[in-house]
Amino acid sequence: MLGIPRRYSHFVFGVIQSGLTSLIATGIASFPASSALLFVQHWMVSWLIAWATMLPIVLLVAPAIRSFSLRLTREEGRA
Repeated sequence: MLGIPRRYSHFVFGVIQSGLTSLIATGIASFPASSALLFVQHWMVSWLIAWATMLPIVLLVAPAIRSFSLRLTREEGRA
């Protein structure tokens, strides 16, 4: 493994999550391309743009979403 210190796990999570999400979403959006080559070209350009856009958003908003989700849920075994 890379040996990245655990205190940076939020950033590692954000990079992986935003990359995977944008990869899937742009693949779906690019699917109607007329040829396989056009599909791959469009997908990769779209993915790089989407990832560059989503990465800072995910890194900045993820802590707020986590806090909000913890307020909406409860620990099992508690009433």
